[in-house]
Amino acid sequence: MTIIRSHNKQNPNPSINKHALLFGLISVFLCGIGFSIIAPVVPFLVQPYINNPSEQAIVVTLLTSVYAVCVFFAAPVLGVLSDKFGRRPILLLCLFGSAIGYFVFGLGGALWVLFAGRIIEGVTGGSISTIFAYFADIIPSEQRTKYFGWVSAVVGIGTVIGPTVGGLLAKFSYATPMSVGALITLLNVIYGCFYMPESLREQNKRLVISIGKLNPFGQLANLLSKKHLQRLFITAFLLWIPNGSLQAVFSQFAVDTFSWKPALIGLLFSIIGVQDIISQSLIMPKLLMRCSDKQIAILGMASEIIGYALIALAALCSFYPLLIVGMFIFGFGDSIFGPSFNGMLANSVDSSEQGRIQGGSQAIQALARMIGPIVGGGLYVSIGHAAPALMGIILIGVAIAVLNKRRVLLSK
Repeated sequence: MTIIRSHNKQNPNPSINKHALLFGLISVFLCGIGFSIIAPVVPFLVQPYINNPSEQAIVVTLLTSVYAVCVFFAAPVLGVLSDKFGRRPILLLCLFGSAIGYFVFGLGGALWVLFAGRIIEGVTGGSISTIFAYFADIIPSEQRTKYFGWVSAVVGIGTVIGPTVGGLLAKFSYATPMSVGALITLLNVIYGCFYMPESLREQNKRLVISIGKLNPFGQLANLLSKKHLQRLFITAFLLWIPNGSLQAVFSQFAVDTFSWKPALIGLLFSIIGVQDIISQSLIMPKLLMRCSDKQIAILGMASEIIGYALIALAALCSFYPLLIVGMFIFGFGDSIFGPSFNGMLANSVDSSEQGRIQGGSQAIQALARMIGPIVGGGLYVSIGHAAPALMGIILIGVAIAVLNKRRVLLSK
């Protein structure tokens, strides 16, 4: 059995730049708030422009898909550019674009304006991949899974606060959460301009970028040609499809099935954030002592299957307590899968390729989140409210089988 380890030349000293770590954690915290603050109100922003409730569900999912399409094309390019020019300028550009996207989305006035806002945000949607590359630069390889767990917990705190605040702000107007999201992201840009240090050393920057490296399809083909990455990316792709569907259709599902308002939808979205905090502070440290990254990932996927099963039952029975329990279990699975996957991924390449591989990962995730909302929205309208969750059970079951057959393991 071959073990692949990262040879991290970026940070031979195990000490971590505390200013860089603080900026990174603040960035992901504000990203968590900025994204989740808008989630509870999307159906209500779409509603004035749609007469048919079925069409409303399709439009809500399409807004998620168009964002994912833009990320798919942009993320690999941004990842490679960050390997060439450094993480700092690319990350600040991405965050600024997100702020503009939030503002345009909240401006509204027509359906095409909503789509324009999502497109603007999607084109600069490589911020998460660049942040992960940033963390991979400053953290020794043997500690990456632990620190990616911290990242997940901090995102969780933002995710807890964001939907709750978004639901409460919606009482003023449905556009108010968008404006606040834009303001929060702009504050992060300003903070980064003054305090964000560059993490990629000059000797580790790419000297030349070929046109082929900027082609997202070529990049993905190159990444998938590496045998030690194939099954890892396939596993994540199969998991991200139903996750993207759930994220896109959940608000509409809560409105249609239980007639919930934005504040209550926001509170339920917060469950996933609560799970991130609990898992990373209490559960992940113990799991890392006893389990490999692969075992933790499989445990996370099994938990997501149970969560999807309860969500499907809640839809079939119109019994919301099942939905709440299902979201808790799903949130636990999602919170432990992410750090283990990112740890395996970061340890698979050296420092000079972190931007490229994280950009490729972001593109694959975007492709899944482009397909997931479209397929999930279609199933939701044509078959029933439980159909997207049932899709999740099937696809993640296949994903577990794929990861279990891996012959090449990535170490913790």
